[in-house]
Amino acid sequence: MASLDDFPITRRWPAAHLDRIQLYSLNTPNGVKASIMLEETGLPYEAHLVDFAKDDQKSPEFLSLNPNGKIPAMIDPDGPGGAPLALFESGAILLYLADKTGTFIPADPAGRWHAIQWVMFQMGGIGPMFGQLGFFNKFAGKDWEDKRPLQRYVDESKRLLGVVDDALAGKSWFLGNDYTIADISMLGWVRNLITFYEARDLVGFDSFANVAAWLDRGLARPAVQRGLKIPSKE
Repeated sequence: MASLDDFPITRRWPAAHLDRIQLYSLNTPNGVKASIMLEETGLPYEAHLVDFAKDDQKSPEFLSLNPNGKIPAMIDPDGPGGAPLALFESGAILLYLADKTGTFIPADPAGRWHAIQWVMFQMGGIGPMFGQLGFFNKFAGKDWEDKRPLQRYVDESKRLLGVVDDALAGKSWFLGNDYTIADISMLGWVRNLITFYEARDLVGFDSFANVAAWLDRGLARPAVQRGLKIPSKE
């Protein structure tokens, strides 16, 4: 049977505990989806820093696990049937960990699909649009003379925040009283929008009262606070 040692990525990031989930990540909005979920579930794991400043994500070892060169990625040494399972894509990792532990996703099929649809919404809308807004507001795009791209992503981010605000009306979480992977998928992105991307005023964030209250509830969770700092850059 295959073991962790059979994966080339472990030559660059050796596992100290061969029986634990190995997480290869950085605490970006996508990366913290996995670390928050692991902290929430209590599964034993090791976090390995994939340092973008060193182009770790472009290394042959990392690409052997995720050919797309993006974080997070992980290996569960105790996957289905007891065999190691390697995964990339943050949404897939959330779903896998939810199914593995039977937590943070409803057991009934209808509720399960309601959670999944919001994870897909985050991956197809919130992440890409907020990320582009960040590029044009804070990074190289801010120096572009043509401001139409920035305005496009500001407008779309406002629209998406409106969708989320309506969905959270009268609710604590996306699925009502149940905190799920739907919430975990978005917490890092919404937080990043108003902190790291410096777009709070740009998108009129404080006018989305339901989103703001939901974010405060999420950030109050100890596992979320821990997950936001993993992997440590120190």
